[in-house]
Amino acid sequence: MAEVVDPSFNEVIALIRAARAQAFQTVNTALIDLYWQLGEYISRKVISSAWGEGVIDNLACFIADGHPDLKGFTRSNLFRMRQLFEAYRDDEKVAPLVRQLPWAHNLLVLSKCKLSEEREFYIRLAVRDRLPKRELERQIDGCLFERKVLAPVKVSPLVTLLYPAVQEEFKDSYLVGFLDLPEQHSEKDLQKGLLKDLKKVLMELGRDFCFVGEEYRLQVGGQDFFVDLLFFHRGLSCLVAFEIKVTDFKPDYMGQLDFYLEALDRDVRKPHEKPSIGVLLCKSKDAEVVEYALSRTLSPALVAEYKTRLPEKAFLQQKLREFYDLEADKKEGAQ
Repeated sequence: MAEVVDPSFNEVIALIRAARAQAFQTVNTALIDLYWQLGEYISRKVISSAWGEGVIDNLACFIADGHPDLKGFTRSNLFRMRQLFEAYRDDEKVAPLVRQLPWAHNLLVLSKCKLSEEREFYIRLAVRDRLPKRELERQIDGCLFERKVLAPVKVSPLVTLLYPAVQEEFKDSYLVGFLDLPEQHSEKDLQKGLLKDLKKVLMELGRDFCFVGEEYRLQVGGQDFFVDLLFFHRGLSCLVAFEIKVTDFKPDYMGQLDFYLEALDRDVRKPHEKPSIGVLLCKSKDAEVVEYALSRTLSPALVAEYKTRLPEKAFLQQKLREFYDLEADKKEGAQ
């Protein structure tokens, strides 16, 4: 006969895991604090000409030869500590955040991101969503920052009214290259692929998305209707219905989505939950057509694209430079 497990044992496990997580964070913060202090010390010495660049090589050798128990203080790491300090020393908002990330995450951001705005974006994202290093790298390689700046997500007025922070939770385009879809694919192909790699899909959507079901049945009158994919967003406290289209966005798609949202809110939504949000996920879209379609809809809805391959980073970076130059010209003209 199987032994009956006391349900309160799970509370003990939760306490242990919480304590371990807190201990890890405390150790990590202390380590990054040390690296920051060393980076500051080296930077001050070099700036004051008390040290030449070659002294760092000598310091690394001194530590390695004289103190072999002190690991991780190689020439390259000492330079990176200096880089960490010099990158964030004047940024009072970001400097505390770097201490919340592991050293490997910080090195990734420092090596792959050049703009201060870009570094801040990925640091905040990694802290907020507790991204593993591999997922953070995927988001950087997928040009999430450039896409967010150049193409903010298109939402209906009601979404903005109900959810002021919605821009942080949704994207204008979602990368699904991990599905390895053929060039010609059907809605069923895309839907099956998304379900097969649901873990990666949830990482791409965001940490607060929870999967509810596929082909979620809605019964209205004597008829059955089916939402392609249904999620719940913990942060927004609402259901999120995804309708998949493997064609260009068409305005008449909005009518179907409006109907699904009405049915969800009447028959599925819990009393404590907020109104449901609808996402039309299309192969491509015309920004002006989307704007016209969303401006008059009374539903909290948005339109996004799915991308089966990574965008050209060099192209997006060039567009980003042009965007910042244009914004700078506008500020000068306003003065």
